[in-house]
Amino acid sequence: MREDGVDEQRLASGGLVGTFMESRPSLLRYLILRGASADEADDILQEVYLKLSIDGIGPVAEPRAYLYRMATNYFLGLRRTAGRRTRREEDWVEAHSGEEREVDEQPSAETHLIAREQLAILQRVLDGLPDRTRVIFRRFRVDGEPQRQIADDIGISVSAVEKHLARAYEAISAAKLRLDGDRSDPRHLRGERGRHGI
Repeated sequence: MREDGVDEQRLASGGLVGTFMESRPSLLRYLILRGASADEADDILQEVYLKLSIDGIGPVAEPRAYLYRMATNYFLGLRRTAGRRTRREEDWVEAHSGEEREVDEQPSAETHLIAREQLAILQRVLDGLPDRTRVIFRRFRVDGEPQRQIADDIGISVSAVEKHLARAYEAISAAKLRLDGDRSDPRHLRGERGRHGI
């Protein structure tokens, strides 16, 4: 019997599915604290359960940590899918709306184009980073994983993770300085057009 009262033999016979059943209430609370609704959390845990049941994953050295990672991955996937769905719906409404439109508060096409160019440049900067630095940066800034988790997964110290992040931030800052120096303010461009009567 472990100190938390879970029978080792029962866990061994049930594998990850048994550990999942024991951990389900705490996994549910964890997902809700991360921002999932109760229904979303239930759906995510159902997906995790199906994956465990069908794929027969195991044995795993740290089953609880593995389950939390699975739940987090499904949660992040759900968020990305919801974001894409919202953008598709907004694009569809915009494309199919009538002639009469309200005043558009969105950036001008010029501003949008500049932002896209800058994003492409920053993406090239990130792609030019060493693989480990790029992976660490994405996991920390995009996926929102804690530095300790990343360090443990990769097998390096937290200070090494911080050094990789600092390298990524330096590359991005240098690119941003170049971008700020190379581009003109869109308002300035509009002023120039007006002055030349174009």
